[in-house]
Amino acid sequence: MVTTEEKEKARRQLGSKGFLDLPVSPGTDLIAEINKLRKEKNAVILAHYYQFPEIQDIADYVGDSLGLAQQAADTNADIIVFAGVHFMGETAKVLSPDKKVILPDLNAGCSLADSCPPDKFGEFIKQHPDHVVVTYVNCSAEIKTMSDIVCTSSNAVKIINSIPADKPIIFAPDANLGKYLMKVTGRDMLLWDGACMVHEAFSIDKLLAAHKEHPTAKIIAHPESESHILKVASFIGSTSKLIDFVKNDPAEEFIVATEAGILHQMSREVPHKKIIAAPAYAENKCSCSECGYMKMNTLQKLYLCMKYEEPEITLPEDIIKNALKPIQRMLELS
Repeated sequence: MVTTEEKEKARRQLGSKGFLDLPVSPGTDLIAEINKLRKEKNAVILAHYYQFPEIQDIADYVGDSLGLAQQAADTNADIIVFAGVHFMGETAKVLSPDKKVILPDLNAGCSLADSCPPDKFGEFIKQHPDHVVVTYVNCSAEIKTMSDIVCTSSNAVKIINSIPADKPIIFAPDANLGKYLMKVTGRDMLLWDGACMVHEAFSIDKLLAAHKEHPTAKIIAHPESESHILKVASFIGSTSKLIDFVKNDPAEEFIVATEAGILHQMSREVPHKKIIAAPAYAENKCSCSECGYMKMNTLQKLYLCMKYEEPEITLPEDIIKNALKPIQRMLELS
């Protein structure tokens, strides 16, 4: 167990740098050390589907952002270690205000959440005071405080359909998801123009070429993807629903249009099936679409954040209180 004195000494040595910059001795068995710290500190490790495979493999729970936060709230853990991005850690803190929430890398942000700055969104709402404000869970805690109700990609259709037809709706921050919901529900909504860089990176030409190479493969996509990608998909759903579809559908091949990290869990669930990452415009090591923010978390950073219990997600009490309200409304409806 690291004492306060040891932490302060490390801080003095590091100066302006953080604990993530501390060296780890060569040959350190990171997995063994993480398991030891998990037991000593009564910590629960959460990993989003988009994390590196080695982080998913060591986690207590792997899932989507809200589901993980709910899992953590139901445990008796003292510390929540969220291997994900910043807004996910915030959601966990909102649902578990009495627990310490730490993130392997505090710089792990989200292009979608960042596309909706609170000051500008606040002005947007004021311009449309008669609208019900529905926000996708992939937003900051401060944006949630401005919301009437929160939704996930799994329950968004149900949430939108629950709102009386005579009530105008603002939907934020994902315009692609908003357009999809408008098509499915028939509701006209005022959309905030935000997007996820991962789900806007898919190339339709490369996707169709990949399907030509694998003509029996089913294209499946996350609803954050652009409309031309969704148009050619056999199934559209959240991360967890995409996994369920691959497990239950009789097809043997799938081309998956979401962040490539999900392929790890899919391959574990159905090792006999062929899972192909939908190709992106830009070339990278896998020619797929990866989230650079999600990939900022590493096994070494996970170890260091558990050792020093930093960086910690902290929120003002009023933010926690007011961000919880729209989440609770969502849970009551779904």
